[in-house]
Amino acid sequence: MNKTAVVILNWNGLGYLKMFLSKVIQLSLSTETKIYVADNGSTDESIEWIIKNHKEVNIIRLEKNFGFAGGYNRALSQIDSRYFVLLNSDIEVTENWLLPLVSYMDINLDVAACQPKILSFNNKELFEHAGAAGGFIDKYGFPFCRGRILNAVEKDYGQYNSLCDIFWSSGACMIVRADSWNKCGGFDDSFFAHMEEIDLCWRFQNAGLRVCCIPDSAVYHVGGGALPYDSPFKTLLNFRNSLFLLYKNLPDNKLHYILFIRMLLDGFAAIMFLIKGQTGNVKAVWKAHIEYYKNKRRLKVKRRKTKEIKIISSTTYILNKSIVFQFYIKRIKTFSSLKQV
Repeated sequence: MNKTAVVILNWNGLGYLKMFLSKVIQLSLSTETKIYVADNGSTDESIEWIIKNHKEVNIIRLEKNFGFAGGYNRALSQIDSRYFVLLNSDIEVTENWLLPLVSYMDINLDVAACQPKILSFNNKELFEHAGAAGGFIDKYGFPFCRGRILNAVEKDYGQYNSLCDIFWSSGACMIVRADSWNKCGGFDDSFFAHMEEIDLCWRFQNAGLRVCCIPDSAVYHVGGGALPYDSPFKTLLNFRNSLFLLYKNLPDNKLHYILFIRMLLDGFAAIMFLIKGQTGNVKAVWKAHIEYYKNKRRLKVKRRKTKEIKIISSTTYILNKSIVFQFYIKRIKTFSSLKQV
């Protein structure tokens, strides 16, 4: 067993591999760390390029695109390591990015996962949407971050440089304790992509484990590399997976009420998409709800399994109010302005 495995999940990402893989190798590879590229059935020349240019990289070939969740589940099952580092192919790492993450995990055995500070590659003064300085959710399952509320991204001037416990760590760059990953079941394949890390971190919380942001480590994320932000398919995944997330993890006394309110909010979102002429997104919201009901039987089984690992009520880092109301009605645009979590 090696100590740390840095695992990049690739799908037709040759351009990003050419941009960023050399630096990952330069700033990460050691006697205790191995670098893996898990290929999700790419049809470009990603694998051929890695074999030719980076023989030090271990390649895991998957026969088709299993998505972010399924791809990582299959890849990590083939790796024997104490820590898994999930790293997007469109991330630029920095000097000393890995050591603070590993060192914190070494000392704090109750921590299942942590993330660095994630900044925008295209504007390095700004936080990046997918994770920023650590993730939270509101009572209706809407995610937000230190440094990003809904679509409002903050400038980084050191306001979130304190190490802190969070609700979820970003799948764009997160280190996970292998024992915790296995105990809590890894990602849920049915999510395919988006919010699977929130679902997993909710299970970590239920199991009495911690999730943290370590801002001594920083990386730069391009974002939207595999799926553009304005894609209706991305809208489908986000709305559907939010319903999956809530159904699987909410306590019994909140389940039906919260889901009812969430569905009303989704309906309002669909109306706003329609007003903007975004018919593709309207259809995506509708399809998300259809898929939720189609999967209800499977979700009931998963909900029972989630309850089996629950030893505490994981509400500490859930905002007990609507982040949508805070953002649009109260005009709160920054995490530090929230009366908090």
